[in-house]
Amino acid sequence: MPPQLGQSQVRENVLKFLRSFLGIIRILQIVFGAGLWVTIAANKYEGSIHFVLFVAVLFWLLTLALFFLTLLNKQDLVPLLGAERWLCTNLTHDVAATTLYLPAIGVMIYKTDRNSYCNLEQYKHLCLYKVYLTAAVFACLCCLAYIMSLIYGACRKHRGEQTVI
Repeated sequence: MPPQLGQSQVRENVLKFLRSFLGIIRILQIVFGAGLWVTIAANKYEGSIHFVLFVAVLFWLLTLALFFLTLLNKQDLVPLLGAERWLCTNLTHDVAATTLYLPAIGVMIYKTDRNSYCNLEQYKHLCLYKVYLTAAVFACLCCLAYIMSLIYGACRKHRGEQTVI
């Protein structure tokens, strides 16, 4: 059984992660991802927007799990994926997120363009243009955050490091 850390040591580890590049990026991913799925879920959506909502919620939940496991330094508790494989697990997560956010951005841009006709002051019916535009911006910001963490993790892996911070 590993030695128990004192409360000050735990607080120090938490602050170290929160101040690290990856900690800040993970917080941004959580915030932008929540902004995306809340924007979509709070309004009427149909068709291909379901895919965007699926991607946003899936990676929001996975990012929350990675964030808290790393924050609490409990990645060793994850079977097969934790311990010395934690950096590869984070890299795989970031690659999958980036890969799925790119078509989600395409869907949001397409839907925004398709609803641009109703962006007139005289248009009196339900218009989802601003909702789709906001969601497209959140999707782009989220994808950018995942790309940044992917590059960061790849650089760490290339240098031969095994930890995420």
